[in-house]
Amino acid sequence: MSILEIKNLNVAFYSNDKRYQALYDINLSLESGEILALVGESGCGKTLTAMSVLRLLPKNAKILSGEIIYNEKNLLLNSEKEMQKIRGREIALVPQDPMTSLNPLYSIGSQLMEVIKIHQGLNGEEAKKRAIDVLDMVKIPAAKERLKSYPHEFSGGMRQRVIIAMAIACQSKIIIADEPTTALDVTVQAQIMNLLKEIQKNTGTSFIFISHDFGLVYESADKACVMYAGHIAEQADVNSIFKNPKHPYTKALLRTLPDFNSSKLVSIEGQPPSITDCYNGCAFEQRCNQKFDLCREKVPPLFKTENSLASCWLYK
Repeated sequence: MSILEIKNLNVAFYSNDKRYQALYDINLSLESGEILALVGESGCGKTLTAMSVLRLLPKNAKILSGEIIYNEKNLLLNSEKEMQKIRGREIALVPQDPMTSLNPLYSIGSQLMEVIKIHQGLNGEEAKKRAIDVLDMVKIPAAKERLKSYPHEFSGGMRQRVIIAMAIACQSKIIIADEPTTALDVTVQAQIMNLLKEIQKNTGTSFIFISHDFGLVYESADKACVMYAGHIAEQADVNSIFKNPKHPYTKALLRTLPDFNSSKLVSIEGQPPSITDCYNGCAFEQRCNQKFDLCREKVPPLFKTENSLASCWLYK
């Protein structure tokens, strides 16, 4: 059963009285207890899609059309006051940089208990007990004593665990993890991803996991959505994406993964189009080695293949 559905979402930025479209007809569904990965190069629209769910867009961005259905209600019709009740309590965010998300002037305990007070209505010893419990859940040692610590006294991995603790403290139904392992070393990355999977297994929380790392996606997600230049290129279960990719962009991304049997590194020639570029056809056409005339004339819809949905005229 879908806990969240994004339907025909279109988002644009406005600058100097000009409109630049950033997301094109995004359609996604997140099932209860599922980890959905949004994957692609920087600037492809992963974070913008997720922030649209929370209605936390930059001031010069606007949702042009579409629906975001949560609990059978369209979040785009909610007032700001109604969204404030949903953010953190129902849908939580684990941002990229935990250091900028934690206030250096306040202890970990005071920040965590403030979240619990606002969204759970707990005070005093009840809030403190809940704070200790969630720090234990994210495997921070000596949780009771660490409540008094300040963010600078934690390592990067431990700060990220605190942010995850804030997300699960209010028993959120959905957690959006925006590249939660950025700037962490490989060992700590694995620990954080194992923690998220354990939380998902134990609590049934649904995750939207944003990443450009296909290796982490394969190890962690149930379903993947490959994005390119504001479009969905391909979506399917993770095994299908890796074992039988359909879109030329997905295939090209997978070829860039390091091969330990070869010293050669593979890259995708060219650059993704800028948001200001104009084109009539497929956004990937200029970099594609399987293109033909129709590719530059018209944007392909998502075609159903035997194991995925792929936005490519090869499957017309």
